[in-house]
Amino acid sequence: MKAECFELEVHDRIAHLQLSRADKRNSMIPSFWSELPALMEQLQSDGDVRVVVLSSTGPHFSSGMDLSVFTAGSSTSAEAAFSDSEPRQQSDPRQRAIRLRDTIKRLQHSFSVLEEARIPVLAAIQGGCIGAGVDLAAACDMRYATRDAFFTIHETNLAMTADVGTFPRICKLMPDGMVRELAYTGRKLTADEALQYGLVNRLYETQQELLDEVMKIAGEIALKAPMAVHGCKQMILHARDHSVADTLDYVSVWNAAFLEQSEVMEAMMAGKEKRAGNFTSLPGKMTDDDPIGLS
Repeated sequence: MKAECFELEVHDRIAHLQLSRADKRNSMIPSFWSELPALMEQLQSDGDVRVVVLSSTGPHFSSGMDLSVFTAGSSTSAEAAFSDSEPRQQSDPRQRAIRLRDTIKRLQHSFSVLEEARIPVLAAIQGGCIGAGVDLAAACDMRYATRDAFFTIHETNLAMTADVGTFPRICKLMPDGMVRELAYTGRKLTADEALQYGLVNRLYETQQELLDEVMKIAGEIALKAPMAVHGCKQMILHARDHSVADTLDYVSVWNAAFLEQSEVMEAMMAGKEKRAGNFTSLPGKMTDDDPIGLS
């Protein structure tokens, strides 16, 4: 698909999805919110891609919501993000509240697709990661950054409460008190602090070094059995949101259904022979155009 906000390349089963509006600091215009889930669905449709690297261009990862969103005639970013789709009319405040909630849910979904994807998504972050940029990064499986990177829950500075994914995820990544400090003050979190408090995995000196090293990590993931990596992602997400007992039960059911002895033997032989394993790919993800059936 032709995208306004992204460039996409696929090589050696690694998809490189790159924010491409560097001249606008990769701000998130209305088309961003539909393009991201569409591209993720495209990448999962044939089952060949095993990992996604999400990176950016220019001096900043993302400045968050585009300025046009805030000046589109609505008092909130979420409602304005789709303001070009149909004219707004004066109505009962309760109707407006329901419309706004529906719009926020649509925006949230655009980031949730990263978390819900069968394959890992690695974020490579340089410069500013601001406002909705933090929401985007938090929805990825892992985050890596340059030493000049910084993170800001900027919505507070605009008299807003971040609503498209920051708090449900970042509260599971960082200590509670630090999240509160960042949210209440709207201050910048430096890259060193982000590493210290667990928001990012590693720091790199330059953007090129960052991308090179993240691609190496993605390459290691792409060599593993896709079914096993998919299972790991499912278990990690389940463990985050459930009790130990619930997750122990879930993983027992998962392996009872999906553990394949031949893949275990192939992994052992591949390691012994120092070669890439020949593993079963994930099935292509169903789309709205696929027929419904049980086969």
